[in-house]
Amino acid sequence: MVSPAPTTANGHPPASKPLLEIRGLKMHFPVKGGVLMRAQKQCKAVDGVDLHVNEGETLGLVGESGCGKSTLGKCVVRLNKITGGQVTFDGTDITQLGRSALKPYRKDIQMIFQDPAESLNPRHTIGNLLAEPFIIHGLLSAKERDIKVAELLEKVGLQASAADRFPFEFSGGQRQRIGIARAIALNPRLIVCDEPVSALDVSVQSQILNLLVDLQREMRLSYIFIAHNLAVVKHISDRIAVMYLGKIVELAPADELFANPLHAYTKALISAIPEPVPGGGRAQRILLQGDVPSPIDPPEGCAFAYRSWLPTSDDQKRQPGTFREVTPGHWVELHPGTVEDYEKYL
Repeated sequence: MVSPAPTTANGHPPASKPLLEIRGLKMHFPVKGGVLMRAQKQCKAVDGVDLHVNEGETLGLVGESGCGKSTLGKCVVRLNKITGGQVTFDGTDITQLGRSALKPYRKDIQMIFQDPAESLNPRHTIGNLLAEPFIIHGLLSAKERDIKVAELLEKVGLQASAADRFPFEFSGGQRQRIGIARAIALNPRLIVCDEPVSALDVSVQSQILNLLVDLQREMRLSYIFIAHNLAVVKHISDRIAVMYLGKIVELAPADELFANPLHAYTKALISAIPEPVPGGGRAQRILLQGDVPSPIDPPEGCAFAYRSWLPTSDDQKRQPGTFREVTPGHWVELHPGTVEDYEKYL
């Protein structure tokens, strides 16, 4: 079920239709074994996700490590060939497009990676790295590319002279600015930000977040912002989707999610946010039982019910939850093991 497009929380006007629509997205990786190394099982990294992103909106995507956030992002930009489902960008299904047919869409959908040191080729100068998108798409002359590279560097807060230097000559925050410059080079409409600040010092994180916000306003960008830190996601997102073991378990406007979290997993994530002032009156930390189940062999029924503190019978745990809109724009997986007093929302 695809949620309707609400008015964005940060004041952006609602779009007539979503820029990006994800329907029933699945990404299963084969797990090989035996003498012949044949596929014996499937790792269900993403298992039936429905989402949409509006024009000019930031959709935050949060969850524990291994829940499938980054895999979903790579599916959106077609770095992974998806197992099932549909990804529609601006009304066009890009799921089955071949390499040549997909090339025009590469300009509109870009990605910022988590580790800027790994995403920048150490053998190339910054100028060459930023000029490469224009060369691939046959845009601009050599002189025009040099001018554009200087403009990109200045736009992300670096000097134009940085074009003659190599990635190892920059700090982590500066390298991430270069990664952002490369992502915006072709004036994209959607950028997937895969934990773009998690590898940076806390003092630098706010600078990068503010840069992303400024670029969004200036260029009318849409973001899918992937992170495991809910406090960071709250700062930048219009809506937030909470992901657990390859599925979306709660989706709501950012303010609504923090003011009224319904899913037990969301409550546990929010309770884990460090207090700026110790003893500031926040609710007690919620500790979940056991470990995250394996996506190779997920439990039957509701995967989170096996870790929830809410009382459920074995028969109830084996029954799947239902993803429903309980209030306008607020969707949650309803199950005895996920939502207190869940019956009143049925």
